[in-house]
Amino acid sequence: MSDPITIVARAAAQRLEAEDRPGLVAEVEAALAAREFPSAPPQYVDPVALAILIVGIASLAWTVYTDLKKRTAKPAAEVVARTIRVTLWDSGQAAAPDHIVDVVVTETIRAAADQEVTDD
Repeated sequence: MSDPITIVARAAAQRLEAEDRPGLVAEVEAALAAREFPSAPPQYVDPVALAILIVGIASLAWTVYTDLKKRTAKPAAEVVARTIRVTLWDSGQAAAPDHIVDVVVTETIRAAADQEVTDD
């Protein structure tokens, strides 16, 4: 089974790169490689902050979505996004741009739906 966080991060990067953020997909791939192989060569350990942010939000979004799914069959995107923002704020992290959170949440919900289809 594919890692849903990887799927979400890649899909969000593709959408955001299309909005005039050239090279973002490659940067997210580097951040994902650093996540999977922490002892990767230095050029893959220090990717651009936006790519790291996307992968981090994708991971958090997947966790939030799966937790909310235990309480309701179809968590609303707005609830997932708000929970992410509150979680980031509570943990003392800088606020992520709303647009990035929204794109990652959309891709998280899409990946979850795709995963449900393949699990059936």
